[in-house]
Amino acid sequence: MKLGQASHLFQEILGINECYFAFFVLLIHTRIIQIKNVYVKGSLRRRFYPRSKDAGIYAPFYNTATDARRGRGMGQYTIAVLPGDGIGPEVVDAALLVLRRIGDRYGHTFIERTALVGEAAISGEGTPLSQATIDLCAASDAILFGAVGGTQESERRPIDQQAGRAITGLRRAFDLFANIRPMRPFPELSDASPVRADRLRGVDFILVRELTGGLYFGEPRGITTHADGTRQAVDTLVYDEAEIARVVRAAARIARDRRRLLTSVDKANVLHTSRLWREVTERIVAAEFPEVRLRHILVDACAMELIRNPAQFDVLVTENTFGDILTDEAATLSGSIGLLPSASLGTRQTAYGTFGLFEPIHGTAPDITGQGIANPVATILSMAMLLRLGLGLASEADAVEAAVARAISAGARTADISGRQLDPQSPTSSGNETASYSPITPLST
Repeated sequence: MKLGQASHLFQEILGINECYFAFFVLLIHTRIIQIKNVYVKGSLRRRFYPRSKDAGIYAPFYNTATDARRGRGMGQYTIAVLPGDGIGPEVVDAALLVLRRIGDRYGHTFIERTALVGEAAISGEGTPLSQATIDLCAASDAILFGAVGGTQESERRPIDQQAGRAITGLRRAFDLFANIRPMRPFPELSDASPVRADRLRGVDFILVRELTGGLYFGEPRGITTHADGTRQAVDTLVYDEAEIARVVRAAARIARDRRRLLTSVDKANVLHTSRLWREVTERIVAAEFPEVRLRHILVDACAMELIRNPAQFDVLVTENTFGDILTDEAATLSGSIGLLPSASLGTRQTAYGTFGLFEPIHGTAPDITGQGIANPVATILSMAMLLRLGLGLASEADAVEAAVARAISAGARTADISGRQLDPQSPTSSGNETASYSPITPLST
């Protein structure tokens, strides 16, 4: 689609009666994002929160201060912006354009404080996550994160010095124990998914991943060399009851406000940690959430069912490593990992909502960095979760989500969801692109 043709299409959309909100228009091959006012029909509102009122399905993460300020109009909020590496800065810039338009539309002031993380921080500060960056985040109302790592240079370093330590360090520093990842495919993009369209009907689930325990944090860990020169590696999978209980409670509260079905994913036929996980989960749900139906599923069976019959799930809860893998698998349902947002939350409350880190689930995609073709949807939707959960701005979050849905419905596409290749000699090419593009690859944890 040429720029002129695209502009004509969007002008037709703009011709609808009222102006409700600004939606992004990403022209894949021209690196242009425009923000325009469009009327959003009620049927498009609350795409991820169809059963919600103000607080949405995440009501348990709100506090009284958030409820009290809802509807008061203008506000001032401080956002820690951590673009990171690869396509991270590109997709974060796209989300910030939308955030600024929200500020203009609703009269809010968003103070953006940017810091280095990942490879950028290693180059500039000698560490993937500096104390100055942690302090900047601590003084903010929420964190908007891009992506880190993904380079061969980073992967050659010792694990504790790799760029990915920025994200795990932030999770540990702020005790962000619950990662919330919604999955509801856009019906217009069913052709982009390798899963048959009939299996995508009715898919609408949330995966809650425990984020600060398990193999990624357990001790002892490392590689040792024996006297005979042979080497041995060890990672420790450890969970205590308190770690399990708090993430199960978070997931059960979400399930209670949805279809009241909670699926706990474990490997209880092999792992002692999974046996404890199952025992604690059963006790918590029976005692505190009797209205929620609980079922257990082994992680390998869950991996199969996510493809075979994904519509059966409502809310899933699982440990760190299983959740990391299953959410990337679930991305195939949407058609691209570049579409899925996430929120990492703890217990800290600000004046507006729950403090957290909001990021796309994709990685740095070094193969497409700098080409202007990265899909920003996951980051824009993560920013919408930031508005809803971190700042208590439910109406503004609704508007962003509906605007994204409207843009996709109108035909806005990036290469990873377009299902086509670009002729470098075509009028839509800037001359810098290659003939075909790799989708955003899952490089982060």
